[in-house]
Amino acid sequence: MTVASTDKAKIYYNSKDADEFYFHVWGGEDIHIGLYDPPEIPIREASRKTVQAMADVVSSLLNKNSKVLDLGSGYGGAARYLAHTYQCKVTCFNLSEVENQRNREMNQKAKLDHLIEVIDGNFEDLPFDDSSFDVVWSEDAILHSSAKPKVFEEINRVLAKSGELIFTDPMQTDDCPDGVLQPIYDRIHLDSLGSVSLYKTLGEKAGLSFNNFKDYTRYLPIHYDRVRQTLIKEKDQLTSKISEEFLDRMIQGLGHWVEGGNKGYLSWGILHFCKN
Repeated sequence: MTVASTDKAKIYYNSKDADEFYFHVWGGEDIHIGLYDPPEIPIREASRKTVQAMADVVSSLLNKNSKVLDLGSGYGGAARYLAHTYQCKVTCFNLSEVENQRNREMNQKAKLDHLIEVIDGNFEDLPFDDSSFDVVWSEDAILHSSAKPKVFEEINRVLAKSGELIFTDPMQTDDCPDGVLQPIYDRIHLDSLGSVSLYKTLGEKAGLSFNNFKDYTRYLPIHYDRVRQTLIKEKDQLTSKISEEFLDRMIQGLGHWVEGGNKGYLSWGILHFCKN
């Protein structure tokens, strides 16, 4: 991520509007796409299902001696789930100081702060020693980087031998037509999204072996539409916490994601890599 885009992301996620939106509407602890199985479950429950599904993939590495690095950790929902379930140590690394403060407070309330450390920073430059972590974890965060090769190089560097990377990310399909996702690019201040083939290539170039992609694309438009409909339905009540301008812009932006997903231009799921 360039300095300019890092600054834009930090300003956005530190803003009162964004903080209130993601915490109260998007999912609270877990601010990423959810697994809507069954379809009618609430956003928060669907989002927690994503955490559980990811943890199942790397569960053989998770125990009281494990060290996990969560990149773009948001409010720390995944970290608390992992620490509580497996008693592993989790380092949350996230650029938003506002989100990180909420994360620390929730860790203390859950009596898990002895297992979870929260650090402010940009995941393109990790302040950790080589081979420091057994698992690197990330949910819907890598898309914000304009220097994705650097991200994978850093991940490979800090992973221990036989360590594993697991992450989700909203992506474009490999055959996505040019120009159709421009409204989405504009919203996230980038000129492209990643794709499964791109991430496979970047991971392998960095020294990681591609293991698997669990394709859950069908849930992407469902999730964005669920959030969008919640905003529309509860807009009058939400204006006491979030500006009307932000809500209108978000409703429009979410509509672009729904459209892109329904037209088959977007992809989402769980990507799993192992260190060579």
